[in-house]
Amino acid sequence: MIAAAVAGLLAGYGIAIPVGAVGAYLVAVTARTDWRTGAAAALGVATADGVYALLAVAGGSVLVPLLTPVMAPLRWASAVVLVALAVRAAVTAVRAHRAGALASRDDGAPGPGPARAYLTFLGITILNPMTVIYFAALILATGPAAAPSTLATRTAFVLAALLASASWQLLLTTGGTLLGRTLTGPRGRLATALASSTLIVVLAVRLVG
Repeated sequence: MIAAAVAGLLAGYGIAIPVGAVGAYLVAVTARTDWRTGAAAALGVATADGVYALLAVAGGSVLVPLLTPVMAPLRWASAVVLVALAVRAAVTAVRAHRAGALASRDDGAPGPGPARAYLTFLGITILNPMTVIYFAALILATGPAAAPSTLATRTAFVLAALLASASWQLLLTTGGTLLGRTLTGPRGRLATALASSTLIVVLAVRLVG
């Protein structure tokens, strides 16, 4: 069971650490709201990773061929959602700046609350079935002898992957909180909002590129 837990931790960090569009958006949301909202969003991402890890250990070899035909549409859906969110954030920041409301953290354009942030990030991450294929590939690559086979080892693998993802996403939210605290002037807040939106769009386009 320890080996399965270690494998789960490595797998969880392996899928979580490369910061893509979702990670960039997580930092941006935390920077303009607070750590509590960012933490809820981070747990939404981690929950999706945990669900896909569970699906992988439950029947990855069966799910992979079923998911392959819908990979492209789901990637496009994920990219469209992320671009829409980035554009909305940029437009909101520009309007708030013009209204002279960006000088404070409470800029008249409040971000999502914790519950909404959790559901939003859960949905965005669920749209990426590459996660379940990633976990399934890792499990299948280890061979039948090393793959999580009993209920205990499968549970250990999934929980460890969930913990790894959650810890990394929470680290990103800490970075977002620190970034938000440095934004004391209206120009700084506007520049950061536009820069993060641009980065999110670029990374989202790469999903379908």
